[in-house]
Amino acid sequence: MTSNDPIDTALAASLGWPKLKYAFVERERRWLCADAFLDRVIRAEVITDLYVTGTRLRLREAVPIDGGAPLLRLARKADVRSDMRLITSLYLSAAEFALLVDLPGKRLRKTRHHLPSEGDISMSVDVFHDALQGLVMAEAEFPSDEAMHQFRPPEYFSLEVTHDARYAGSALVERGLPGL
Repeated sequence: MTSNDPIDTALAASLGWPKLKYAFVERERRWLCADAFLDRVIRAEVITDLYVTGTRLRLREAVPIDGGAPLLRLARKADVRSDMRLITSLYLSAAEFALLVDLPGKRLRKTRHHLPSEGDISMSVDVFHDALQGLVMAEAEFPSDEAMHQFRPPEYFSLEVTHDARYAGSALVERGLPGL
């Protein structure tokens, strides 16, 4: 965390991070998306997330579509506000992942399509599977609040849902596809 981050130690501690130096601040906006993005994809992966019951933990397996080893990670997240959260991630070996994969929780599957970055801004589009089939949601991650507020989304990022709690990953896995 840098001194420019608007999170004080008391807030971080109340969210379960007694030491801010171990947290990453994620700034993210989300939009429902048209499928016009497909010609812009630079790589993709199939992601299976396990939201562990009764916790802020998410176990993730990300398998590159073009081959390669899956990326296995355990993350802990807490929202500071709808467009900002604290995250701690731990990358796992296959053996470590296997010990955790049967924890109680709910799974969410999606294909993440990575788009070319715009400077320090990374963008992707998630196409959801299973009970969320038909949901296509774009997201952009930002290095600062200023960059986040100045960002002008591409035309195929249609309706912004950043501040609609129904579109957070944990809400999607609990309640399913939101009605607008």
